[in-house]
Amino acid sequence: MAAAPDTAIEQTIPAASARWDNGALRQLVKAIEQADREGLDPQAYNLAALRSSLNDGPGATRDILAEAAALRLANDYYFGRVTDRAVMQWMITRPDYERAQLPERLHRALAGGEIDRFYASLLPDNKRYEALREALASESDPALRDRIRVNMERWRWMPRTISEDHIYVNVPSYRLDVVEGGTVLSSYDVVVGAKATPTPLMVSPANSLVVNPPWYVPASIVKSSNIKAGRGGYYAKPLAGGGYAVVQPPGPRNALGRIKVNLVNDQAIFLHDTPAKSAFKRDARALSHGCIRVSDIDRLASELMAREGGDAMALEEALSGSSTRQLPLPRQWPVYLVYFTMDLDADGALVSYPDPYDYDAAMLARLGSTQPLGGGMTVASLRR
Repeated sequence: MAAAPDTAIEQTIPAASARWDNGALRQLVKAIEQADREGLDPQAYNLAALRSSLNDGPGATRDILAEAAALRLANDYYFGRVTDRAVMQWMITRPDYERAQLPERLHRALAGGEIDRFYASLLPDNKRYEALREALASESDPALRDRIRVNMERWRWMPRTISEDHIYVNVPSYRLDVVEGGTVLSSYDVVVGAKATPTPLMVSPANSLVVNPPWYVPASIVKSSNIKAGRGGYYAKPLAGGGYAVVQPPGPRNALGRIKVNLVNDQAIFLHDTPAKSAFKRDARALSHGCIRVSDIDRLASELMAREGGDAMALEEALSGSSTRQLPLPRQWPVYLVYFTMDLDADGALVSYPDPYDYDAAMLARLGSTQPLGGGMTVASLRR
């Protein structure tokens, strides 16, 4: 079944706040009927009642009914229908003012007779979402349609403005892309969080590199891995607030390798090197405690330092030594850590990836589906 309406949205609806004459109501009915093109169920928006009200004539009852359905559809297009995203480690948020503006935007569209244009403006405007929509329109297999639908929903969760220059890590693809001007310049294989310790999904700026980094072992890993200060080179470092941290010094055995890319977030997630290079040869690379291990990270670091007059020599000098050095990047890069089991590859083909965290099933339980999701689907590609 489809998710229940968000009563918080409907509580914002003033009685008879709009004049839904027959022309406006027909536009709304048509917009709702087209929700299936976006992977949503038109029946979730009181479609039958709205059609029936066309015979009743304008009035306060119709206005309240239409307003509730119109705002619900607007909310689901602009923010997504599924609300309990934290269970899937989704930490990408949108500004509160965007939601607060929806009623006013709807009323302006209603007054101008531009309901259809209003709804089109709410959807993601990017080639990845458009590729999914086109695939949904041509796909007949129910399980594959569900795979497409859940990924369209995830895109509705995303910010409406994606920086033209960014680093894009799609967890199921096990790949990191450096994107400049909207074009993928380079790609790197990555290892992501294991199912038990999934990578949080967030937008997190990269602002500096650390060469020969020490590893401050998170308390959860100290406990789960039975790491102890005084063993294997680990030592205890007193903390300002009391207690101590377990630290692994730089060196060939250090879990972070030679280079760490600092990300600004409160989850202790960053990009880093690793001495365990053999992991990059595996097809399924959901193996880490949550951070992103990057193959050839020295090449990535050089690429980032070379932008906009960065000090590439400083990186070379730091790598030639054994002391810890922090180097600011010449520019800040937004890093998108996302989760799409269908996405465009570097060649512009829509491809299907495995679902390492089994999030698709959780999504379908919330979106509503009449078909079980086919686990391990291996669709090679769906050309746009």
